[in-house]
Amino acid sequence: MPASDFDMNEIHWLMDMFNTVDVGLVVLDRHYRVCVWNGFMENHSGLLPSAVKDKDVFDLFPGIDEAWFKSKSEPVFVLKNRSFTIWEQQPYIFRFKNYRPITGKADYMYQNATFIPLTTVTGEVGHICVIIYDVTDEAMNKLELEKVNKTLEKMSRTDSLTKLANRGYWEESLRTEFKRLQRSHGSSSLLMFDIDFFKRINDAYGHSGGDEAIRHISDLLQKTLRETDVAGRYGGEEFAVTLVDTDAEGAKVFAERLRSLIENSVIYYDNKEIKLTVSLGIACCDDNFEKYEQWIEAADTALYHSKENGRNIVTVYDPSMAH
Repeated sequence: MPASDFDMNEIHWLMDMFNTVDVGLVVLDRHYRVCVWNGFMENHSGLLPSAVKDKDVFDLFPGIDEAWFKSKSEPVFVLKNRSFTIWEQQPYIFRFKNYRPITGKADYMYQNATFIPLTTVTGEVGHICVIIYDVTDEAMNKLELEKVNKTLEKMSRTDSLTKLANRGYWEESLRTEFKRLQRSHGSSSLLMFDIDFFKRINDAYGHSGGDEAIRHISDLLQKTLRETDVAGRYGGEEFAVTLVDTDAEGAKVFAERLRSLIENSVIYYDNKEIKLTVSLGIACCDDNFEKYEQWIEAADTALYHSKENGRNIVTVYDPSMAH
């Protein structure tokens, strides 16, 4: 075969591979005009090479973040070094629809990209080649895994009946808040309360009725909480709320509002009306507390005084109660 024919075959093969390879190949000049546009880009954009040739890529695709794109490409022109982008930094360069059968729920094609300098015979970089890789399957698998892990993490710290924090997670958050207060000497309060005569509810309506009462209290509590408060189910029918940056007076206002809300609410269970009240105890964090458990003991002592003094009331802890 003559050398000229072999060279022509080589060019034909290269063009064939260029247009059928499963990656996008785009060549841009120094002014970001499109010089080359392969089959992958044509198929996913719907634009023929003749329609994009010599056009500004940012005019063709206004959705491209021009400043970000140039921050990746300019060093390639100037320093003659390759540059890379991954979908975690920027989900895509060209917004193409996703046609992957496995990850059909993705709204668009996730892309990685490589920017390659194209030098002339004199060693100057007048053009760059941008290679676009479709990584939708990989991206969606990772995102799905992260979503599952977040769900599992949330489940591990949530009480299944109330959807409040479980005791372990709530107590850990209280410990963190206690350490913060030791450094800042700020003011936060701990509220603990439980349902009055809960055993009577269980005896009259069974455990399902008791569970309904606990859920009802939890719903009312969640409606009362501020964004910074952390509420948890401490155990059985007992609840705990960390009131961040709230002094005893502020905590008492919160507790009275919650107490009144619960007292004036009604549960309908098994065609019967159930009325509930709660007893509440408050303890403001004290510099004399050496560990967070003492804070819990103080709030629990105040709760005990509420129960001893007629129930359905709020008591603020005083050190004299411990004697």
